Amino acid sequence: MGKNITAQELGIDLVQGGEGALFKWLLASFLMGKRIRAQAAVQTYQVIVDRHGRDTPGKLAACSSQELVRMLGEGGYARYDESTAVRLLALANKLMDEYGGTVSAMSAASADRREFEKRLRDFNGIGPKTAEIFMAEAGEVLF
Repeated sequence: MGKNITAQELGIDLVQGGEGALFKWLLASFLMGKRIRAQAAVQTYQVIVDRHGRDTPGKLAACSSQELVRMLGEGGYARYDESTAVRLLALANKLMDEYGGTVSAMSAASADRREFEKRLRDFNGIGPKTAEIFMAEAGEVLF
């Protein structure tokens, strides 16, 4: 994978966009954090958010696993579609259950940036690479 795609390139304004932008960037970071072509991650993000309007944890959690697998395939993210669908649903549900559906609440529950990053990595499918991509831009806004 070449240069990381920025939030701005995806039309996500982390400064003005509030909670919605934070979740969209988390979703994009999740997709880009895997070993997959950047273009496939971007297209898949656009399919999920723009084409299907699954732009909040609640809307994403309302998908069935099969719907999500179809969206991943539509975006060219077919290599990991089953496991990625399961992890995306788990991410949305955990965000809803533990943080009231907001990244901001997860930030507020964290004593500092390090604790927030640990909470981030507690999500199934978020490893150091995904956390790094997310925090490179969201860290400025959250801390």
